[in-house]
This record gives sequence, structure tokens and C-alpha cells, in this order.
Amino acid sequence: DDRGEKIKAVRPGLPCELIGFNDMPNVGDEVVVMDNERSVKKLSEERQEELRHQKLSAPRRSTLESLFANIEEGNKKALKLVLKADVQGSVEAIVKCLGDQKSDKINLEILHSAAGSISESDVLLCSASDALIIGFNVKVENKALAVAKREGVQIKLYSIIYELLDQVKEAMQGMLDPITREKVIGHAKVKQVFKVNRGRAAGSLVTDGRIDRKQRARVLRGDQPVYDGGIETLRRFQDEVPEVKNGLECGIKLTNFSDYEEGDVIECYELEKIQQTL
Repeated sequence: DDRGEKIKAVRPGLPCELIGFNDMPNVGDEVVVMDNERSVKKLSEERQEELRHQKLSAPRRSTLESLFANIEEGNKKALKLVLKADVQGSVEAIVKCLGDQKSDKINLEILHSAAGSISESDVLLCSASDALIIGFNVKVENKALAVAKREGVQIKLYSIIYELLDQVKEAMQGMLDPITREKVIGHAKVKQVFKVNRGRAAGSLVTDGRIDRKQRARVLRGDQPVYDGGIETLRRFQDEVPEVKNGLECGIKLTNFSDYEEGDVIECYELEKIQQTL
């Protein structure tokens, strides 16, 4: 009891200390009293077996760094976390701050939060759910370290709450698919069409910007695009060049296209990937 004396039973509302667990329980766990040790072991084994079966259905393992790359297109993505902190007050404060980082694009799911060190059961939960463990001012039990290494579960420890929140926010933002935006970098007008060894090429004059061989191009006939693809060769006289600037003439051969006509406009553009924000 609270005076350090051994007791056989405890009444509701009174504090006590329980001794003899094989593993450290978490703050908030429910203590279930059963008739005998055999029943306890049976229930424990059944629950551990259920965790193992759940683990088999989640072959992929997340790391905080890998979440900065997109996972799958289509469904709304989710960042799953298990949170452990030094005291219950810290847990509640961090959960509240994480809850404030709501987004219409990313779900933040806290599968479990509690005070206490990071245990084997935390690692097994993450392994079964493809989640990360976030620890604030806590240690990792030796057994949990071994299981985390075996299961490929990442554990991130923090001692500064703002660093923890920033890292989680960056991870959520990193899971968003970047937006692809088209940026026109130049135009060339077809002055003459001539034959080459493998098809036809367009003798052109760059009218603005530049034509870059590494970028994409489309052929505009009037206002109608008739081709969109890559640039196979770009020449100035007999020399292959990486780019041709405004006011210069060049020969352009597009990939898998030879139906050029005088007056066509070759529009060169690049695709920019812009990272979305929450």
C-alpha cells in the first residue's frame, strides 16, 4: 500500500504498488484480475498471437525519412505514430499540439500514447500497423531495441518538444505528392523541313527564350498542338549542342515525329515539381 506494507487486496480509490510483472506496463493500462495463473498465461498468449498475425499483413516498414517521398497515389495518406513521453502531462500536451496540425490532405493517426519507456509491446504495435515510434524524454528498453531492429521499426527520440512537432509536420508534408507545373522556356519557328539519316528535321529560328535539348517540346500548328514529346537532337550547323538561345538558327529533330510543316512553332517547356503544403 502507500505506506509500504504488504497487502492481499486493495479497495477502490486506494493507491497500491504491484510487483512481479515480466514487462513494464504503460500508464493508463487496465489491470485485469483472473482466477489463476493458467488463465492469465492463456489470455496473454492469445493476445500476442493476434499481434503476430497483424504484423504479417504489414510488410512495409516506414522510416521518418522515407515519408518525405510519396507512397501511393489516390487514397488520402496517413502518418501513424505511437507516442511515449516521460510523464502524462507531456503526453497530453504533445497529443494536443499534434491534433492542432490538422490537414485535409494527410491524416495523422496516434495509435497509442502513454507515459513510460518504449517497450516491446510498442514496437510490436508499430510493426503490425506500419507506424513510427516517437519518444519524448524517454528511454528504450533493451528488449524493445532488439525487437525494433529485427522488425525494422524506426524509433525517433526527442528532448525538445518543438523539434518533435516540426519533424512530424515535415513528415506529413513530405508525404504529399508534388504538384507538376509546366513552365514554357522558349519557342522556335520552323523555316524549312529537310531530310536526315533517320527521318526529317526542322530548320528553325528561335524566336524567344531558348530551346533546351534536355527538356520537352510540343509542335503547335496554328493554335492546335500536334505533337508532345522529347527532343532527340539539337544542332547548330553540324555540331550537337545542349541549347540554342533567342535569335539563333538550329536544326531540331523531335523523338518519334517527322511530320513538320513550314510555319509550325516548336514550344520548349520544362516540368517543375512543386511541393504541396498542409
